[in-house]
Amino acid sequence: MAENILYRIYEWYISRDLVPEKMPKHVAIIMDGNRRYSKLQGNMDVVKGHEIGVDTLEKVLDWSIDFGIEIITAYAFSTENFNRPQHEVEGLMNLFVINFKKIVTNEKVHKHEVKIKVVGRTELLPDNVKEAIKEAEEATAHYNKRLLNLAIGYDGRLEIIDSFKKIIKDVQDGKISIDDVDEDLVSKNLYTEGLDDPNLIIRTSGEERLSGFLLWQSSYSELYFCETLWPELRKVDFIRAIRSYQARDRRFGA
Repeated sequence: MAENILYRIYEWYISRDLVPEKMPKHVAIIMDGNRRYSKLQGNMDVVKGHEIGVDTLEKVLDWSIDFGIEIITAYAFSTENFNRPQHEVEGLMNLFVINFKKIVTNEKVHKHEVKIKVVGRTELLPDNVKEAIKEAEEATAHYNKRLLNLAIGYDGRLEIIDSFKKIIKDVQDGKISIDDVDEDLVSKNLYTEGLDDPNLIIRTSGEERLSGFLLWQSSYSELYFCETLWPELRKVDFIRAIRSYQARDRRFGA
């Protein structure tokens, strides 16, 4: 009890200097550490670690609403993750189905008008996952206050390749000329078309790399790495990332 009170006091203490006007609009997150967390628990099934990770994402969505952050993009499943053990992949696909179906009637999502969007090569996903994603996206399609963007079947290099394939086809079809190709056109053909680039990218678990996440979009993103494993992420960890972001001098190459 006393420990919980002390934690709350500390949480208040480190959040008191946050500046609402300097809050990042778009925070992207590499949710790393679910498997290591499972191993540290002893005999915990790796899928249970991912399940706890889903709970953490729900908490992050709550915190982002509290702080007025409009967009959260979470790296949920890369194309390379298909190479993981069958039990883990099947367990993750089942978690996707369960949780996307929950979104359809989730009171919090509808109360705060959170639009759900999935980006990536979704054609690689099982039909039941694609159907669950469709249900969640359609149930929230009319919202525009907040966005939870989930990268599933995603790889940043493939995203750029797919963008250029679309552009090349448009050139071949005579819709545009080669002189029309610029940064804006590439951005418009990415999976994240129409979305502001992330202001801040957070990666948990102590790894300090992007692992193919939002490679084009992250050119001017601030990066924050923390040691905490994703299932154990606390609000104070999230606040520290925001504090670090607000303390930086963002010059955008100037």
